[in-house]
Amino acid sequence: MEQQRVIFSENLGQTLEQAVSECAHDRLLVLVDETTHDCCLPVIRNYDCMKEAQVITIPATDTHKTLESLAHVWSEMQQMGATRHSLMINLGGGMVTDLGGFAASTFKRGIPYINIPTTLLSMVDASVGGKTGINFGGLKNEIGVFNNARCVILDTTFLHTLDHENILSGYAEMLKHGLIDCDSHWAELLNNPIDTIGTIVTIDTIKTISHLLVKSVAVKQRIVTEDPTEKGIRKALNLGHTAGHAFESLALERKPILHGYAVAYGLVVELYLCCIKTGFPQDKMRQTVNFIKENYGRMTITCDDYPHLIELMHHDKKNVGNDINFTLLGGIGDIRINQTATEEEIKEALDFYREY
Repeated sequence: MEQQRVIFSENLGQTLEQAVSECAHDRLLVLVDETTHDCCLPVIRNYDCMKEAQVITIPATDTHKTLESLAHVWSEMQQMGATRHSLMINLGGGMVTDLGGFAASTFKRGIPYINIPTTLLSMVDASVGGKTGINFGGLKNEIGVFNNARCVILDTTFLHTLDHENILSGYAEMLKHGLIDCDSHWAELLNNPIDTIGTIVTIDTIKTISHLLVKSVAVKQRIVTEDPTEKGIRKALNLGHTAGHAFESLALERKPILHGYAVAYGLVVELYLCCIKTGFPQDKMRQTVNFIKENYGRMTITCDDYPHLIELMHHDKKNVGNDINFTLLGGIGDIRINQTATEEEIKEALDFYREY
């Protein structure tokens, strides 16, 4: 799989015009959800390259990253006369880029697509790296393929449409990138306040985040280029996700939470495992956990939830045999892939999560 092209745009109209012109196509389709239809589509709708674009809209939020939504997109593509020579633009957060990338990758055995992520989470994580897919059977991202977008266009203009919680959701993935990168990157993330006025994120915060976004995407790009289909070092990006996806799947059964919040909670659990299994420094674990506690609160669970959470971890795609597979750290940037933990160790880590 060729290296994905990521463009940090300062002129979205010009960048998009160029990207579309480089992909010969007979029809141009744009996938949005109900939120980005209202908040983000107007930003690009009047560009010359978009005049003939046909729009497909799906319901918002991860609860609709489903086979039903995917079938709706396929049906719309079919009714709009899309062919294997058509081009799709996915304009939205991670749900849109994941589902839209999968729809494009499978329609007519695959058509090219461009991602324009509109949330911090999708800019730093979902839209970069070629992972596409949907949730299925109550499990996160159970069905999907690896297939790179022709390009990913990152424009921080869209960050001004986000509330505090959605900024924090993306920031959790950035924190993960800092943990697997180096001490200075990790420390810079912990020392950056996420300021708001009410629920509105301040301009200064967005400027700071824009600077850190470049660093964060570079970490993911470096790892994905080395291991595009997750046979080895790309598993580093799963730090916080074995437990995090279990939290997220449990929340889908109750009251859904944002993906980044689930990852933050997963980091608490897995950094504890890092301390007891791979020698991660306790002081750095506690600094990171304090940051998460202060900014993300926590999802309420009880001891009665442990068996179900562990069952959900057993369904994780990274597992081999009956073992639950984790990515752990021996220190900041000291990545230990393919680690396992016993159910008793996991319960101990969940105890720590509940009590800290």
